[in-house]
Amino acid sequence: MREVVLDTETTGFDHRGNDRIVEIGCIELLNSVPTGKSYQRYINPERDMPDGAFAVHGLSEAFLAKHPVFEAIVDEFLDFLDDSQLVIHNAEFDISFINAELKRLDRSLLSMEQTLDTVRLARQTFPGAQASLDALCRRFQIDNSNRTLHGALKDADLLASVYLELIGGRQPGLELASENRSIDTIARRETRTPRPHKPTTDEMVAHTQFVKRIEKPIWGA
Repeated sequence: MREVVLDTETTGFDHRGNDRIVEIGCIELLNSVPTGKSYQRYINPERDMPDGAFAVHGLSEAFLAKHPVFEAIVDEFLDFLDDSQLVIHNAEFDISFINAELKRLDRSLLSMEQTLDTVRLARQTFPGAQASLDALCRRFQIDNSNRTLHGALKDADLLASVYLELIGGRQPGLELASENRSIDTIARRETRTPRPHKPTTDEMVAHTQFVKRIEKPIWGA
């Protein structure tokens, strides 16, 4: 099963207005294991960068002006997603922004049915607890010390680790061949001298006397 953990950075919160996507980051999972394959692009929003958004991700208008617009990367982006399940923290936010970009290009929209929202999953798993990405990193002891600023690929990578913990985490005790229990280690185990099974003379005499007390014993046939 292929899944794509996805995150975006934007110029603000209003996808219906003039706010745009400025970064997309994706991490590929195959059968709940990171493959090492990722996708990341900075995107020129063709507008200014509000101070509030810049304080969150640190992407300036001047920096983004050097990068392609969404139309230039849309095909490669959709090819990476394919028809995989999308794992997103607060999926409605990211999907609404992606769909707003797709709608501007008269492209087919992504379906919410294609997504798994890790905010909902976290709230189901830990009712009443904080469900932010930072809070979940703390809960699962995932190092997010370099997250001084948000970044789509960086956050997607953290979310991938959080997601794997939410669905069960790693269980090294189930490994068939761990470093602590290798075949070589088993071969070096202490061996014991085989126990003798041949009866002693006294045991044979006792057995003969016991059989004599039994009427028509099968041992005497």
